[in-house]
Amino acid sequence: MQAFYSDQFVLPLPEGHRFPMAKYRMLRDALVQHLPAVRLTEAPAATRGELALVHTQSYIDAILEGTAAPSVLREIGFPWSPAMAERARRSVGATVAAARVALAEGMAANLAGGTHHAYADKGGGFCVFNDVAVAARVLQAEWGRIRKADGTQRPALQVAVIDLDVHQGNGTAHIFRNDTSVYTLSLHGDKNFPFRKEAGDLDLPLPDGCGDADYLGALEQALVTLEGQCQPGVVFYLAGADPHEGDRLGRLKISADGLEARDRRVMEWCWQRHVPLVMTMAGGYGGRIEDTVQVQCTTYAVALHYWQRWQARP
Repeated sequence: MQAFYSDQFVLPLPEGHRFPMAKYRMLRDALVQHLPAVRLTEAPAATRGELALVHTQSYIDAILEGTAAPSVLREIGFPWSPAMAERARRSVGATVAAARVALAEGMAANLAGGTHHAYADKGGGFCVFNDVAVAARVLQAEWGRIRKADGTQRPALQVAVIDLDVHQGNGTAHIFRNDTSVYTLSLHGDKNFPFRKEAGDLDLPLPDGCGDADYLGALEQALVTLEGQCQPGVVFYLAGADPHEGDRLGRLKISADGLEARDRRVMEWCWQRHVPLVMTMAGGYGGRIEDTVQVQCTTYAVALHYWQRWQARP
């Protein structure tokens, strides 16, 4: 299975910064050691044109040229530097590249991404550009340029976003509001960040302390509803590790086994319907960073199993 990574994912931050940047390198190293069948590929940088499919030109310029106001950077949570801008571009480029591969191979992944708090004109919550939104628009544009054998245009590519980060994907929901070609589904902590939620197509807020049984029941309900309302041609899966019981910011009580069951259910749902899946890792802020990385490694082990099933299709 192909997965995209870049050393630029590990952004140098000021001493004491609360974002666990080291998790990206730790995940890469763990995959190299334990899951060598995951083929790591250098993440390309998203182009300005790709970013402009979602983001305003003024916001793109402010980030890439270093002219963003201090208030904008405070909301993002990272200080500006050329490395910050490059990291943001590669985080998006990795998801765009994974999406193209997934259409051909059934599954592919970004070792970072899931930057769902970014709006068209601003960032937030450690998210600069919205990688899933940009990748969805790139796929839809490329899909629309390919004609059927009889020369007529293909129907628009329907996209579903299954966001299982513990925080609601407010930016993604806002970008795709009133857009029937993209269905946004989010399971998230009701009282967690962002405190002002944006209405997506399907939001299931969960109470603090929610455990495995209730969480997996809510997921099952969500997938039933999704199937009744959308027939996607591709799924973007935000496989957040932050619902884990050991997460500093999660406020839920989902065990490692519960998260593995979650991953299997989402991937099985896509597999049964032969819907390609693009995976991003989204959030993870474990009290022990090793716990976050272990949860993510398990997600990749499950994904690799389903990718192998895709390759064995006749």
